[in-house]
Amino acid sequence: MRREYPEAPIVGVGAVILHENQVLIIQRGQEPLKGEWSLPGGALELGETLEQGIRREVLEETGLSAEPLQVVEVFDRIVHDEAGAVRFHYVLVDFLCSVTGGTLCCASDAAAARWINREELNSHGRYRIAPFTIAVIEKAFRLQV
Repeated sequence: MRREYPEAPIVGVGAVILHENQVLIIQRGQEPLKGEWSLPGGALELGETLEQGIRREVLEETGLSAEPLQVVEVFDRIVHDEAGAVRFHYVLVDFLCSVTGGTLCCASDAAAARWINREELNSHGRYRIAPFTIAVIEKAFRLQV
């Protein structure tokens, strides 16, 4: 199925990986959101469960093994082009995850990967993070308490 101008919505998964007061983010290497900082994740493959997909995506993009713990948020991400046509349409399921192994390194579709402090989420200019991504990360921090 085409990701750009798809015939139907695509199911995607995202990982909110927290450690103390930090969250793991990646810089997107491809559209949508190319160049922006986001959560590790991507589209499910045919026959793959949500949990299998999140494990694969985290490993591919960060070099880390992750275990999904619980769903943080489910939402639509729809991007229209200038003419109003649907360029991207994802139904996203974001999971709170824990790291079970590996070494952090960016790979696959990620241009960079790093841990940032919670306070840096809203620092204007340093990281371009979409407001809906920040909201999901903040919700995950609240779930941890």
